[in-house]
Amino acid sequence: MLELMLCSLLTIFPDYLYRRYVQGKRIGHEIDLYTVWYELRWGISACLILTVSLITMIFYFHPSTKSVTAVFRTVTILPETIGRVDEVYVGVNEKVAAGAPLFRLDDSQQKAALETARRQIAELEAQTRVAQTELASADGQIQQAQGALQVAIDEYEMKSELLKNDAVARREVQRLANTIDSRKGSVNAALAQKQTLEAKINDLLPAQTASAEAALAQAQVELNKTIVRAGVAGTVQQFTLRPGDVVNTMIRPAGILVPTGAGKGTLIAGFGQIEAQVMKRGMIAEATCVGKPFTIIPLVVTEVQDVIAAGQLRPTDQLVDVQQMAQPGTLTVFLQPLFEGELDDIPPGSSCIANAYTNNHDALADKNIGMMRWLFLHVVDTVALVHAMILRIQALLLPVQTLVFAGH
Repeated sequence: MLELMLCSLLTIFPDYLYRRYVQGKRIGHEIDLYTVWYELRWGISACLILTVSLITMIFYFHPSTKSVTAVFRTVTILPETIGRVDEVYVGVNEKVAAGAPLFRLDDSQQKAALETARRQIAELEAQTRVAQTELASADGQIQQAQGALQVAIDEYEMKSELLKNDAVARREVQRLANTIDSRKGSVNAALAQKQTLEAKINDLLPAQTASAEAALAQAQVELNKTIVRAGVAGTVQQFTLRPGDVVNTMIRPAGILVPTGAGKGTLIAGFGQIEAQVMKRGMIAEATCVGKPFTIIPLVVTEVQDVIAAGQLRPTDQLVDVQQMAQPGTLTVFLQPLFEGELDDIPPGSSCIANAYTNNHDALADKNIGMMRWLFLHVVDTVALVHAMILRIQALLLPVQTLVFAGH
């Protein structure tokens, strides 16, 4: 309507003034309802053409959208294991700090595993002390075997000398030789036993102790998992968990955690795909939000997503028909306030209306620009005022539409 009124001031209104005051025609006489089209046909036709051209220019070079939201993320409260709730530490809509405990699952099984790991470590420590005692005993056995071997050697050497004079029987000397071989085997066995004990003390028991300590650490980790903590600072929402409830990592979450500051400082807008060539990073924009009525918020485009979400394809076990993706998606644009703190008092999730304005200042500053292009870019920048006026009218009417006509 505003564009039509502006265009009529340039077409129909001058045409009427010419016929009324130059040709002397009067409303109700020469100019009536029957002859208005014939008399003003050129002005009406030009007004319609100009209106359509103006609207097209405004909405293309200065795009507008009602799909604007202060998007915020939420964190699903989930345990890492399945279990029955034993204790709840927080309530609904309670603010929590990062790392604060939220609830605890039944931990009897985890505590039993932890105690088993501790007992295993204590058992290995006792085995180490026993092995060290056995090692000392092995030293004594080695000395005993070496002493018995030396006695057998001395007796053998003595009777070997007596055998030369036929003072002893040859059979006795042979028996002593066999005794020496047996005593050598005892010494070797005692030495091998000592080496076994040393290997057990230096290698086997430390390795078993390390495994037991790892099992203890794993049991402690599993025990820690029974206490679910807040990953970030925020507010607990939809948290109706009570002792005795069973929570599941896949099926039944415990609630939702809204991080502190979520949805603050950024608006996400969905502009039409036709504006993909116009929307650029650094464009100035404006918005008015339901959560902050009668206010125009100056913004700047900080990022333009280079893909359209509606065309995404994820591999499945079925072929996707392109017709299923025929619904056109929007161009996702990120808007941030031009001045710090402008969006702080807007509730996360608020719906807004936003305009973005094309700026041709750099192109107009080019000395080599042609006359027609210079005139066209000036017109483009000038008609942005119309869209800005429309946004301000929407800001005035938005509370009325929401509270009165929408029945809210």
